[in-house]
Amino acid sequence: MKRVTTRDQKAKRMRLQKFLSEAGVASRRRAEEMIEAGRVLINDQIVNELPAFVDPARDRVVVDGSRVRLGAAEYFLVHKPKGVVCTNRDPAGRLRAIDLLPPIKARLFVVGRLDADSTGLLLMTNDGELAEQITHPRLGIPKVYRVEVRGQVPDDIVPLLKKGVHLAEGRATASEVEIIHRSRQSSVLMITLREGRNRQVRRMLARLGHRVKTLKRVQIGPLSLKKLPVGACRRLTSGELTALRRMLARARKEFERGAAPAPSRSGSSGRRNAARPKRGKAGSPRTKSGPARTGKAQPRAPEPAISKRAGSARGGKKAPPSDRSRPRRRLIT
Repeated sequence: MKRVTTRDQKAKRMRLQKFLSEAGVASRRRAEEMIEAGRVLINDQIVNELPAFVDPARDRVVVDGSRVRLGAAEYFLVHKPKGVVCTNRDPAGRLRAIDLLPPIKARLFVVGRLDADSTGLLLMTNDGELAEQITHPRLGIPKVYRVEVRGQVPDDIVPLLKKGVHLAEGRATASEVEIIHRSRQSSVLMITLREGRNRQVRRMLARLGHRVKTLKRVQIGPLSLKKLPVGACRRLTSGELTALRRMLARARKEFERGAAPAPSRSGSSGRRNAARPKRGKAGSPRTKSGPARTGKAQPRAPEPAISKRAGSARGGKKAPPSDRSRPRRRLIT
């Protein structure tokens, strides 16, 4: 019988945040915040300091009262229909993206959410490390959206979206923009983002005066919907997973060399630059006429309101009764 030494025991231990990430609880960064907040227990003892280590085979890890175990990594593509929400817990009782998956033991979460009114490609996994790399703006993984807006868009909408639109938290930009169709009634655009702000496409177009009729995500990196029906799901193929990991590896190398796509300017830096007046030769604020300005930033106009569906979870009419008890799962093999 082989004797287990102290060195062997240490070799089996792993950092607690990595364990939580691989178990699908959260990304490493989010896991560190959960640990420091005292939400993680190892063998019934609260752990709130880093570094912390765990032996997956011997230790009992609990997060927010639920036991956490390592399991095989799962990767699913889902064609999200309209009205389905991406949260795993919905008090309104609406159909969730996880209800479209086949019954599995792993706890999966959505990588890059879509709002209830949007449709298209979702990636669902319990691989927290991969999820964080896909969504982090520093790596700039492209996400492609097909957007239909009301009315005829002008010719300058392409450079305007690529130059950037100021939102409440800073400037938001599109990596690529292509006009697919244009008429008096509606226009269709293909927009590629390399950053992920909340409802970014809708808010950018609203700032430019174009109301979105439909929004569909058709691609995340090398992953696409292809012929996946609406409401159906399937596991990633080994080739798709390999292509995704290769893209992430290239993006990491480019970021380390300083050649990665630069993230958008933060809201704080934008406000700081806007508040700094231009100086003349004598060092006083430059004005066309009248007394010298104080240099205070002028308040920005509020963003145009984006209409919400009646019957949403916030305000308005109550949400319709849930049909979560009868989710229609369509697993494509």
